[in-house]
Amino acid sequence: MAFPVTTPEQRAQALAKATAARKARSTLLSDIRTGRRDPATVLAQADTDEIIKRTKVTALIRAVPGIGTVKATRLLEQLSIPATRRIGGLGPSQRQALLDALT
Repeated sequence: MAFPVTTPEQRAQALAKATAARKARSTLLSDIRTGRRDPATVLAQADTDEIIKRTKVTALIRAVPGIGTVKATRLLEQLSIPATRRIGGLGPSQRQALLDALT
C-alpha cells in the first residue's frame, strides 16, 4: 500500500497536531505524577477524552507515584493486560480491575 501524497501544508498540520497530542499526554502524566489528577478521575474521563484514550496503560501506571517499571509490568501481568494496550482499548472489567489495583 502506497502512502498518500500530501502537500507541505498538510504535513505541517499533521506535525502540529501530533506535537500538540504529545504535549497534552505529557501534561496528563505529569499531573498524575504530581498528584494534581488521580488515576480514578483519568479513567473515568477516558470515554470522552481522546488524549486519555490514546495514552498507553503502562505510561499511566508508571506515572502513579511509587510505581516503577517492574511494578507496572507485574501489575499488567496480574490483570492480563498487554503492555501495548491503550486506555481506550480497555474493557469495562479491565478498567475496573486497574482502578481497584491503583486505589
